[in-house]
Amino acid sequence: MSELRADTITASNGTSPVTLTKQSAAKAWNNTSADGTTIQNSFGISSLTDTATGRQTHNVVNSFNDANIVPNFSVSNNVDQQWTSSLTTSSWRTNNYTGSAYEDVQMRTVCHGDLA
Repeated sequence: MSELRADTITASNGTSPVTLTKQSAAKAWNNTSADGTTIQNSFGISSLTDTATGRQTHNVVNSFNDANIVPNFSVSNNVDQQWTSSLTTSSWRTNNYTGSAYEDVQMRTVCHGDLA
């Protein structure tokens, strides 16, 4: 059995790290604060916009190839409905609903898709 160990895989030009494209690895993810306004930890996310109660727009550092991205998320409390919307090449929106009102909760998101 072979074993490959590497600290850095360099692009064929020899000057830069390899960019993940055309692979199934998550291209962006984040963990937000309970009020939905602060990114606590992330990869590939440039900013978070709290667009309304229970609605956040997640903006990415590197654009996707097209808007056919697959964002998923989970929340830290019970909600009746949760869904993603407004998919673009540079962002997506998360929505959560408790039955009577949208509610900000700690959120964990991940998005898959091909980078541009």
